[in-house]
Parts: sequence; C-alpha cells; structure tokens
Amino acid sequence: MKTQTAELVALAPDVILVGITPAVQALKRQTSTIPIVFANIPDPVASGLISSLAKPGGNVTGFTAVEYAIVGKWLGLLKEIAPAIERVALLGNPEVVFTKNFFREFEGIAPSFAVKPIAAEVRNSADIEHAIEALASEPNGGLLTVPEFTASIHRDLIFKMAIKHQLPAVYPFRFFTVDGGLASYGPDQADQYRRAASYVDHILRGTKPADLPVQAPTKFEFVINQMTAKMLGLTVPPTLLSRADEVIE
Repeated sequence: MKTQTAELVALAPDVILVGITPAVQALKRQTSTIPIVFANIPDPVASGLISSLAKPGGNVTGFTAVEYAIVGKWLGLLKEIAPAIERVALLGNPEVVFTKNFFREFEGIAPSFAVKPIAAEVRNSADIEHAIEALASEPNGGLLTVPEFTASIHRDLIFKMAIKHQLPAVYPFRFFTVDGGLASYGPDQADQYRRAASYVDHILRGTKPADLPVQAPTKFEFVINQMTAKMLGLTVPPTLLSRADEVIE
C-alpha cells in the first residue's frame, strides 16, 4: 500500500477520497498538505487520523462508520433472530487499534442480553476457524464481527463456518448480508460517500479540511438474508422482517 499511496500523492491531486482505515493512515504518512476526505472509517481518533471529531486538524476529515454502542443493537437483533442464544463471540483483529474498544463495549453490555461474551482475537483465517470451532463446541452460540478488514476479507470463510455449525450472526455492513451473511445492521455506506462528496466540494471551493468537523452516520440499514436463514434452520420473526430495510429472498 505504501507504493500505491506514494504514487497517488505524486500525482498531486486537489483532494483524495478514501474509504478504508489503512489507506487513510498510509496517505497521511505520505502527505500533510493534500486534503484527504474519508468515509466509513470507525473511530478516526483512535486510529490517529484526526485530533478530535469537532476539530480534526491537519489535512484529514470525513465521516465515521459506527460508534461502539452499536454492539448493543447487534446483540439485540441477534437475540430476536435466535432467542435461545447464550454465548456470543465477537471476532476482531487486536492489531486494529479500535478493536479493543469494541471488545470493551461488548463485554460490558452482553450481560444485559443474558449472553456470555467471548472476545475472539483473530488475525487470519486460521484464527477465525479456531474461534468459530471453539464457539461451536457448545450449543446456543452466535457470532458478531468488529467492522474491520479481517472480517471483511475472510467473510466467505465466516459464512461457510457459520452455516456448517448452524451459528446465527449479525454483521456490521450490508455487503456482508448481500454476499451470504444472515443479517446486518450498520450505516448506509453509499450515503456516507454521498455526504463525503459534499466535503470534497467544500474543499475544492476553498474550505480547509481542518475546518470541517468529522460527522457520524445519519442513515442506517438493516438487511436480512432469508436464504441464509433457511440454511441455518431459522425462522425469522415476521415482526423483524417488517422492520428490515431490505429482505434478500
């Protein structure tokens, strides 16, 4: 990524729009002058991209993806889909700086849903397989994933193992459900880019990135994949289906 970002910065664009944390970090190391606008980035403060949401400082600003409290929403949906769940594993890469904050939120809120929280550290496919096998060694398990690149890259493996072990799961973004996951709840990623385009426009008109506060999501989407539900032997409650923004048949 270092080579690609160096090549991009060498082109001296007026502004750069980017959508994954490692790319923003790499770009920031390459330039302190070219404006960078990000979208769908969890906790840009913890990731070292900005000083604060209200006053980002420097040449980077944009739109955050999710707040840590969303873990409670994921757990609530998981319990509605599969009320018998007693143990839930949250898969996350500990090398990603904000993962520990998701783990902390998860462990704090899980007892209110009457589930045992399992903060599963996963760095690669082997770790994911081990974590899911361990979860499946006892009944009534469920899955969640931290919204970071490890789960995204290995989502097909997670889907395959979830179906193999009949584990219900809720994911952080729509594309997980479209690609075969059971359900997802998270910010509308397309809307994030539409909003980011407005910041690009402001910058091209002369506004400094440091003067544009980082904004939280305003539009969320809840998606259910009925085909996956059938493969998991689940019947999603009609009341939950009626609340979904999209149901994949």
